[in-house]
Amino acid sequence: MHRLFMSDLHLDDPTSSQFLRFNECLTSEAAEVDEIYILGDLVEMWIGDDDDSPLAQALTQSLNNATARCSVFLMHGNRDFLFKDRFAERTGVCLIEDMHQPDPNLLLCHGDLLCTDDTEYQALRKQLRGVQWQQEFLAQSLAERRAFGEDLRRRSKQENANKAESIMDANTEAITEVMTHNSAQTLIHGHTHRPGLHQVNENKNRIVLGAWEGCGWLCRQQTEEFELECFSLARRYGT
Repeated sequence: MHRLFMSDLHLDDPTSSQFLRFNECLTSEAAEVDEIYILGDLVEMWIGDDDDSPLAQALTQSLNNATARCSVFLMHGNRDFLFKDRFAERTGVCLIEDMHQPDPNLLLCHGDLLCTDDTEYQALRKQLRGVQWQQEFLAQSLAERRAFGEDLRRRSKQENANKAESIMDANTEAITEVMTHNSAQTLIHGHTHRPGLHQVNENKNRIVLGAWEGCGWLCRQQTEEFELECFSLARRYGT
């Protein structure tokens, strides 16, 4: 099995280097791998499957091209939890739950649920994932939803700037608990923007994906081997 994992691209402009490298990556890798997993925060903000922005149109085309050649799985993050069935049908991606096991020994998650020390965020997450809140939000006009999304991004940046770094990182006990509960030997997640390879204990490993900021980040699985990769966003993918 040849798989690719990525997260935290935070795409918001189809002309950006992030989007261009993402599209090139999909084009190149979809012809080679069996499965691609996007573990949340593919976009900076998703306001609903009726979004008609240039980004939504470009993203749909890019994913369509990839799903024609390999399986693409998409997990909700804290920025794009409003991806719904309409988007999945239009792009060919398969939406997966946060805490997903493609194999018995492998556990995938976005990573925000592991940040249990950030109690303010966890309370907000619960509200935004609620059925009632989402129904009321999606009933608003696109213009109203875009304005809300911009305000939420602004407030999030301000609040995070005043939080201790340790609060926004994954909690050690939470990591051990989910891996033990799911009998997983390898955990892959994003969200924290702190890429790295970590040994949980002698039998368990955690792989943290990086955000596509200074460079692009991927984790590649070939059979039972996992490798964390980074590449430049300044030049064409694969060069």
